[in-house]
Amino acid sequence: MSLQLPPLVLQLPPLSLYIHVPWCIRKCPYCDFNSHQANNDIPEADYVAALRFDLEQDKSLAQGRKLTSIFFGGGTPSMLSAQAIGQILNDAETIIGFEPDIEITLEANPGTFEQEKFSGFRAAGVNRLSIGIQSFNDQQLKLLGRVHGRDEALRAVGVARKAGFDNINLDLMHGLPEQSVAAAKADLQQAIDLAPEHLSWYQLTIEQNTAFYSAPPVLPEEEILADIQDAGVELLVAAGYEQYEISAYARNKKRARHNLNYWQFGDYLGIGAGAHGKITFPTDDKIVRLWKTRLPKHYLDAMHSQKISTNLQGHQNVFGGGSDLLLPDALPLEFMMNALRLHEGVARHYFSERTGLAWQSISEPWALLTKQGLVEIEQDHLRPTALGRRFLNRVLQTFMKDETVNQ
Repeated sequence: MSLQLPPLVLQLPPLSLYIHVPWCIRKCPYCDFNSHQANNDIPEADYVAALRFDLEQDKSLAQGRKLTSIFFGGGTPSMLSAQAIGQILNDAETIIGFEPDIEITLEANPGTFEQEKFSGFRAAGVNRLSIGIQSFNDQQLKLLGRVHGRDEALRAVGVARKAGFDNINLDLMHGLPEQSVAAAKADLQQAIDLAPEHLSWYQLTIEQNTAFYSAPPVLPEEEILADIQDAGVELLVAAGYEQYEISAYARNKKRARHNLNYWQFGDYLGIGAGAHGKITFPTDDKIVRLWKTRLPKHYLDAMHSQKISTNLQGHQNVFGGGSDLLLPDALPLEFMMNALRLHEGVARHYFSERTGLAWQSISEPWALLTKQGLVEIEQDHLRPTALGRRFLNRVLQTFMKDETVNQ
């Protein structure tokens, strides 16, 4: 039996904006994101115009809210000029509007030509830089298909500081091909020594539709992976970094606010080729996921044709790839998949406000998981225990239902 959304419970959560830039210098063998190698100059002016048109069409989805965060992802967003980034941000502020303390993150590679842009990005309004280091080991970087080396990675952080960035994230992988515990610790210690405000430290996984999936490298055994994880967390804690999510570590409370909005089941607009969004409609008692057409060529062609399409949720956008209506039965899993990634969990009232479901709809499975020592309510926050974080998939299976109706 399907759960029913009670009236006047579903509320509008905060709103973020994700902007996808689909080009990169070279496709990495582990990457399953919507990224495409730029063989020649990218069509920057056309793409900026398309993003503006895309956002104008999605303006009604904001429902009067201003943006709390923006995230430029890819691909490699730093391939765009600082002028282009500035234009996109000006358009977003004009069309939707910014909260006074908005967080604006841009992903960047540490290649030399991109470092020269860092000052321009900062002047354009970007106030958080996420640098894709992945490793400081030249041999590993070569295996990972990265276009930079150790020296460029080290230099990039210094250049970012000189450009005025006081909120920097470093992306770093572990569990790399044939990586030892000592090598993983050395990589992480180098990152810590650079004193970034935030570290995204995550294990390499082999995803479908990647070069590594077709020709997998030799990865460390499970026992070594566990030792790397334990040793790494010990290093990070000793250096003053707080683990607040599965692979996210922050010092001085510089948590990634954009990602927190995802994990707290907030809303977000998605513009750009293949970008996804999630939007709540309280007056219609529904939550919808939307996405844009994936290939950059098709995305740009759609702007030029301006042929309006209407998905079955009634939203019009020339870039529309489709939409999913999240059914009430699917919402407990959708919510918990995000909320339980956070070590401190989320406020219990978020569950009803952001799903439209009464707490009673999950009180029975929650009680069962509590009895098993996998979840708890602490200071009125729903959160996993240490054991629950270790067996998170098992926890989530308790909430599993048929997830969506495809439109």
